[in-house]
Amino acid sequence: MTNPTTPNVPAAWYPDPAGSGRQRWWDGTQWTEHFQDSYTAAAAGGELKAPAGTKSYNVWIWLVTVLPFVTVPFLPLIDVGSAFTRENLQNPEAMDRAQFELLFSPAYISLMLVGLLSTVLIIFFAYKDWSELKKAGVPQPFHWAFVFLNLVIGPVYAIGRSVIVKRRTGHGSAVMWVTIALIVLSIVVVVVWTVALISQIVEVATL
Repeated sequence: MTNPTTPNVPAAWYPDPAGSGRQRWWDGTQWTEHFQDSYTAAAAGGELKAPAGTKSYNVWIWLVTVLPFVTVPFLPLIDVGSAFTRENLQNPEAMDRAQFELLFSPAYISLMLVGLLSTVLIIFFAYKDWSELKKAGVPQPFHWAFVFLNLVIGPVYAIGRSVIVKRRTGHGSAVMWVTIALIVLSIVVVVVWTVALISQIVEVATL
């Protein structure tokens, strides 16, 4: 297709109808001022580039970056130490009952609900970010479906997206560094919380 003229034509790179010999970005409703060399020329060079001045960031990617860590502040609110009283440590049945009650505590239920909601939102926001990058003219951005790997590995989408956008635009790695910083911070919080919990249990056990 060389001259998309109707809104139902999908956003993509098409040959410039003005005859410049380059490709021009059609955003789904109109021609933009973004140009790139023809696809064959770009493919021959082995490198895909976004139009000069393409934005690397949007609100969606920052939400994707931050949301995986919103449950961390809830962790210290779960009073796990309350289950490890001297009486419970001496009575296995009481310990089992205390741990069961802990699973239905408001803090734990809140943690689970916030985690579930944030997971759904992360998937949606990753799709929105991917769509925004395509509209901006970034060729072959990191696919939003990789966000599902967040469930088993970690923030795959944010890091992978940063690498690809950096290659396409020459910038955009801040998302990766913010993600790494948040990972380190969350590890510190978990370690401090765990050490404090173990210290409490040891203190109770030695009374």
